[in-house]
Amino acid sequence: MQQPIHRRVLISAAVATALAAWSAQASAAGFALYEQNASGLGNAFAGAAAVAEDAGTIYFNPAGMTRIRGRQVVGALSVINVKIEFENDGGSNVPLGQVPGGGNGGDAGGTAALPAGYLSWELKPNTLWLGVGISGPFGLSTEWKESWVGRFHAIESSVEAINVNPSVAWKVNDQFSLGAGVSFQRLKATFSNAVPYTALAGLLKIPGVPLGSEGIAEVEGDSWATGWNLGATWQATPSTRLGLAYRSKIKHDVEGDVTFSARPAQLAAVVPNGDVKSRVELPDTLSLAVAHDLDARWQLLADYTRTGWSSIQDLTILRPSGQPVSSVDLAFEDAWRLALGANYRMDDRWTLRFGFAYDRTPVQDAKRTPRLPDMDRKWLSVGTQYRASQQLAFDVGFTYIFSSDASSNLHSASAGNLTGSYSNKTWVLGGQVRYTF
Repeated sequence: MQQPIHRRVLISAAVATALAAWSAQASAAGFALYEQNASGLGNAFAGAAAVAEDAGTIYFNPAGMTRIRGRQVVGALSVINVKIEFENDGGSNVPLGQVPGGGNGGDAGGTAALPAGYLSWELKPNTLWLGVGISGPFGLSTEWKESWVGRFHAIESSVEAINVNPSVAWKVNDQFSLGAGVSFQRLKATFSNAVPYTALAGLLKIPGVPLGSEGIAEVEGDSWATGWNLGATWQATPSTRLGLAYRSKIKHDVEGDVTFSARPAQLAAVVPNGDVKSRVELPDTLSLAVAHDLDARWQLLADYTRTGWSSIQDLTILRPSGQPVSSVDLAFEDAWRLALGANYRMDDRWTLRFGFAYDRTPVQDAKRTPRLPDMDRKWLSVGTQYRASQQLAFDVGFTYIFSSDASSNLHSASAGNLTGSYSNKTWVLGGQVRYTF
């Protein structure tokens, strides 16, 4: 049975709530953000859970802090540019043909900055370390033109998350180190889509609503939640180090409100403004990495990460009373990422970085939404480090992310059909400063 239009409106908004969390463009599969520092960007973050080159290891594997002497502070900034376009195959339309069709929506991407900062402190020499990291591990931002053919599915999706991650590391012996952390995560979201008031009035047999009437529904919500992470490193040989890291799921109870613009008075009781809530379980991650010193100049890196996206199977939005407002099937699948990289130490001051990664999407073709038109991605990365002194170092990295076009095959009597394909091209430029004292 087809759901009423106002329920479909909230369903579309709910999808963006599930796509937590960020102020930058999504650059990894799903809505993850790997840009947690800039030193790893040039390697496509290959070996991130093992390399432990700077305090950025607090995010990737807190056990890596045991390789950092004294106190160290790291500040990083990544600029992410995403170009997302839709190509209508001629089968897209709007609900019940009651409003103008619209175009392809333009470029739904944009440019945004993602900062990160870390502090590591060797509290007890060669034994115990404390640290804290602040970053944004998930995120989504898309904005289509308000007149596009898919506007009843999505217009704007903007989500921000800040993750504060106090951590501790213990050096068991010269071979083994352990680490753990707690995450305090804030999620904030704003998203919108069009509402076909004429079609809604026709379905409910409410007279007096002019032909072609439509408005915009906007949902805003936020949440605080906590999680945890564990890590271990093993110096298997003097030249080979392995890292294993796990980050837990984080359950967000999002609370917010929905408002409807240009709403005819006849529909005030049908699509009321008011409070809404939703529960979102962000996925866990498990990473296995290796860093191998081939000789005095070359270091080889590899990394495999599994992300448990299947924790997001559906989205339900409720009124404060607990009455269901809407539900949508997302059916995300677990996904994996494989990265390979290398560092070349030119001399005591300069290091060159290279990397490649393949990143699988958790989104099924039949479920792909314009809020998250995700697809499999390939990373090509380069970077360099300049060590100005024993205390001060600078990193710059660049990544180009590309993918094949992905299909859209959404069919809805209330939001219209959206059939065609999406294209996505992304570049990331990151810079970082590291100071040890």
